[in-house]
Amino acid sequence: MKLDVVFSPLGLQPGQAMGRTIFVIDILRASTVICAALHHGARAILPASTTEEALRLSQTIGAPDVLLCGERGGLAIPGFALGNSPLEMTAEAVAGRTLVMSTTNGTPALLATQGAASVHLAAAVNLTMAAANARDAVDARGELLILCAGRERSFALDDAYTAGRLLTAVFGNSRTRKGMNDAALASLDLVRRYGMAWERPLRTSRGGIDIVGIGFEADLVDAARQDVYPVLPMYHERRITAAPAPASLL
Repeated sequence: MKLDVVFSPLGLQPGQAMGRTIFVIDILRASTVICAALHHGARAILPASTTEEALRLSQTIGAPDVLLCGERGGLAIPGFALGNSPLEMTAEAVAGRTLVMSTTNGTPALLATQGAASVHLAAAVNLTMAAANARDAVDARGELLILCAGRERSFALDDAYTAGRLLTAVFGNSRTRKGMNDAALASLDLVRRYGMAWERPLRTSRGGIDIVGIGFEADLVDAARQDVYPVLPMYHERRITAAPAPASLL
């Protein structure tokens, strides 16, 4: 069994993503926002690495149902229809729409997974759905890679804690640590340190402090609501769509 956590895209070794089952985490806020958008009926989300790329994608598609969304410095990008808040992703705003999304940390992490066998997103808001799919993958393939978006491509407490919660949900009370890299072991230790209440580690993290500081405390509270957006985002061919429920949940 091979179970790796990588704390930022810069930590990926050459070829490490190739052929792997990958879960990408950016709990504050891209993976939470994507879950909220798909749960409320968005058709797809197209990640873009830069604002300019997002604008080009939107213009290339040219359809009236395309919306630009994202953030820089935590704030909505001027001229974009939506920011990077899960609370903006209402059914009235996104149902039936395609979103072109660019964020500081989350979308670059997704784009770093090129060559993976499958890529999904995980957060507190879809933890049970994500863990069921990850468990099925471990049972079938004997491997899993969890990629944290991090903060400005460095370690982020909130994402690392979420990685630990995903591993805990996958393996339950099992004490197995066979095949885990050091980052996976450290993520599990964060769960032991902070316990099972989501808000404490999110508020303690630098990312949490920053978004509260710019007026998005409600986003942090929403991101801490476990299983409130029970969808399984799947990233394939530069599009994020809602995947079918894992077989173990049917």
